[in-house]
Amino acid sequence: MAKNLPPRTRYALGLARPCPAYSGNRGVRGGFSWDSPVPARDPTHEDFFLCDPPLLSHLGFFPRKKSNQMAAPPARARADYDYLIKLLLIGDSGVGKSCLLLRFSDGSFTTSFITTIGIDFKIRTIELDGKRIKLQIWDTAGQERFRTITTAYYRGAMGILLVYDVTDESSFNNIKNWIRNIEQHASDNVNKILVGNKADMDESKRAVPTSRGQALADECGIKFFETSAKTNLNVEEVFFSIARDIKQRLAETDSKPEAPSIRITQADHTAGGAQAAQKSACCGS
Repeated sequence: MAKNLPPRTRYALGLARPCPAYSGNRGVRGGFSWDSPVPARDPTHEDFFLCDPPLLSHLGFFPRKKSNQMAAPPARARADYDYLIKLLLIGDSGVGKSCLLLRFSDGSFTTSFITTIGIDFKIRTIELDGKRIKLQIWDTAGQERFRTITTAYYRGAMGILLVYDVTDESSFNNIKNWIRNIEQHASDNVNKILVGNKADMDESKRAVPTSRGQALADECGIKFFETSAKTNLNVEEVFFSIARDIKQRLAETDSKPEAPSIRITQADHTAGGAQAAQKSACCGS
């Protein structure tokens, strides 16, 4: 009887639960929708959004467990990297943060401008000095209306790339504002790097000369690169440079000896008590 109820009713009664939508071509993806024109019980359609365990077991998506058989504990996943480094791309809207990320992670470039909504991320594992480093790179929206969302990711970042557009002077002038945001929300030891993007543009369109970018980087005590996501100029070098600096910082932190501690044993208490009693007796005599 319950199987004939609509999906929403089954969900409300606790007979079904929401899950990421399933796509037969692309695997599991996120997202829910109550307004799908396709029946939600069709798991072969990418708008399928209700995980009905009996139904999915019947369709072969996962085996039905026997009631008298306990599930085996999941095997411990083997780490396929030596370091996990979280990077953050920040800067004004339209400076090319998403293009830099796409070029580095996927090796592609698009001329269409699509504003990042909130925050997005990609992952790439690289080899650096004989170590496998997994880079988790977060791309933030530069628009003011998303500022509350994006600043929440500052604290977990181990490295931050400050990006400006060499053809847009206002994006360069706002770098100091972005640095203030880092000082307010990020960790004190976070690594930073200054990136002047769109360096492939004609010199007649350039608004910020290389010397000004280098001077600002020297003032802040950070490295400076000019890049082009379109021509792949210095894109690899930027990410490898900040990853190398973070790896070195982490290695130095791991190799630091622990601070010496003083341990007080029971004998120390006894000896101290005897001395105190002797001194008290001496003073009392």
